[in-house]
Amino acid sequence: MAQNNLKVALIGNPNTGKTSVFNQLTGLHQQVGNYPGITVEKKIGFCKLSNTVKATILDLPGTYSLNASSIDENLVIELLLNKNDENFPDVAVVITEVENLKRNLLLFTQIKDLEIPTILVINMSDRMSVKGIDLDIPFLEKELKTKIALVSSRKNIGIDEIKNLILNYTSISTEPCLNASSIDEDYFDKLRKAFPKQLLYKLWLVITQDVNFLNLERNEIESNFTKSKTDLKQLQQKETIKRYQFINDTLKIGQKIDTSKATDFRAKLDRVLTHKFFGYIIFFGILLIIFQSIFNWSSFPMDLIDATFANFASYVKMHLPAGELTNLIAEGIIPGIGGIIIFVPQIAFLFLFISVLEESGYMSRVVFLMDKIMRRYGLSGKSVVPLISGTACAIPAIMSARNIENWKERLITILVTPFITCSARLPVYAILIALIIPQKKVFGFISLQGLTLMILYLLGFGVAIASAYILNKILRIKSKSYFVVEMPSYKIPLLKNVAINILEKTKSFVFGAGKIILAISVILWFLGSHGPDNDFGKAQQIVEHHQDSFHAPYSPKLLEEKIISYKLEHSYIGIIGKSIEPAIKPLGYDWKIGIAVVTSFAAREVFVGTLATIYSVGNNSNEEATIKQQMKHEIREDGKPVFNFATGISLLLFYAFAMQCVSTLAVVKKETNSWKWPVIQLVFMSGLAYLVALTAYQIFK
Repeated sequence: MAQNNLKVALIGNPNTGKTSVFNQLTGLHQQVGNYPGITVEKKIGFCKLSNTVKATILDLPGTYSLNASSIDENLVIELLLNKNDENFPDVAVVITEVENLKRNLLLFTQIKDLEIPTILVINMSDRMSVKGIDLDIPFLEKELKTKIALVSSRKNIGIDEIKNLILNYTSISTEPCLNASSIDEDYFDKLRKAFPKQLLYKLWLVITQDVNFLNLERNEIESNFTKSKTDLKQLQQKETIKRYQFINDTLKIGQKIDTSKATDFRAKLDRVLTHKFFGYIIFFGILLIIFQSIFNWSSFPMDLIDATFANFASYVKMHLPAGELTNLIAEGIIPGIGGIIIFVPQIAFLFLFISVLEESGYMSRVVFLMDKIMRRYGLSGKSVVPLISGTACAIPAIMSARNIENWKERLITILVTPFITCSARLPVYAILIALIIPQKKVFGFISLQGLTLMILYLLGFGVAIASAYILNKILRIKSKSYFVVEMPSYKIPLLKNVAINILEKTKSFVFGAGKIILAISVILWFLGSHGPDNDFGKAQQIVEHHQDSFHAPYSPKLLEEKIISYKLEHSYIGIIGKSIEPAIKPLGYDWKIGIAVVTSFAAREVFVGTLATIYSVGNNSNEEATIKQQMKHEIREDGKPVFNFATGISLLLFYAFAMQCVSTLAVVKKETNSWKWPVIQLVFMSGLAYLVALTAYQIFK
């Protein structure tokens, strides 16, 4: 081979199993990032084809055709048009699936017109017998002018064939399947003569799509070959009709379907899961199971992790030489990292359930089911995707709103999505619920803690819907929208896909939040261990002098506690905390909680890590104390626990409503191209959170 590293683009419609094929080809050899200048996720994997040849595989965003209607689809077109792009593929692999081959082939025929070596992968071959489908592969290869791999990514069948076809891609014809220029011979003939060195179909895409193609003078094309939007739309429709005529003629011979052999029960299942009454009951039942499991299944590994970090911090402090470095490690770094690692089991279980729902095809039914509700509040079923994905993280959820063509619906979705409880809130919820809600069972089998967690998730969703309703009335933006959702076949979730998704998402959560938490932990340790004046260094003398005013001297243990408490209050962090305490005291928070609330603006999950660091700095006990124990035993000046029921409820509600994530604000600014909306979002959500938390504390105290 002339190249030792081939560049391969995986392209296909949504729900064709493209991600499954990508995972089978690359395994864990993947990198996830963003395309330069935009926030669309970029997935690249690496695959060994032979002893001498490797492949870099780019998993492109799902697209139905090269007639773009979203930023994601534009990205696919721009890559395939620009040979100078570093990711331009040597070979394109189009993933289709056996049950929707007719629709999937539209994209394939368009890519063939770009004269890129294109392999056709027909996925889910294990469904053929169930659906009574038979394919004439040699005939299809001849008519489509390509090589076909019949695979089942679920059963790992045909993956080696894909690798072999990629390895021998130079033998694949680059001849188009059909002559698309016949839709208007005169127009295309003039276009061909004006740009003889350019591929005709590339010119057509530049004219009809809003894409950046650096190799062509767009102004020259627009000035000489401009047509009205209506004329272009008509030509696009003629092109689509012509392609489907070709596809129909090909599949009449190449695909035989005998429904009498089918053993499908999808329709029966759909009638139950999308039922106007039972569908909602089933959905909320599934949610209840998820949140019960998050608490029950993760309790043991969480306690184990918590105790391990506490023991490790104690071990470091006992065995390393006393000094600033040891204090930094034992009181800053270890508690800070422990404050996020402890929640890995719950995050992993959350992504496990989300992955299973998506892989099984049930999530699309939820979108369809919820469209009826969304419509009443100025949203559509498409808004459900960002709202549901917001349970993982608001940032990609807001980015996924790009698929909503209607600007008003898209804007409303962007503005209300941060109300949805994301995985970053889960650590805060989990630790507070464990502190204030008893481990009791309702009706003998429903965990009260799990039920509380579910209520918080539903509360976030309810406030998002209510906010959408208000925004729909306030925003004077005229628009029309249509809702189309694809119902994929039900599938048993592929274990490998679920495992990779959990690993990638959890790794992203840990390392993404971990960098912030580690930096903040070090800063907090310094601020909590040092003070601005001599009083900080003379803490022992001041405390000992103060005890002289009492008839009985302090015990050695009480004296040490008083010294550490005095140091913490007169440290930099103590001074900052005391200065903001008047504003947060009506909410039931002391200055330490106030510091945690402020630092968690970087990322919500920092709240727990901040308290872990502050309490470690202020902890003189040689006994290992876990984060939960430290918070549970923290007391106020009057001797009452800091984290009582009223304060706990106040904090839960504050984090349910507050815009506590600077990254989310940055993404909203980028997606709306204005600071106006993120500023409105920050002021409204923070004000609402303060008022609700204040009201809750005053009621329950």
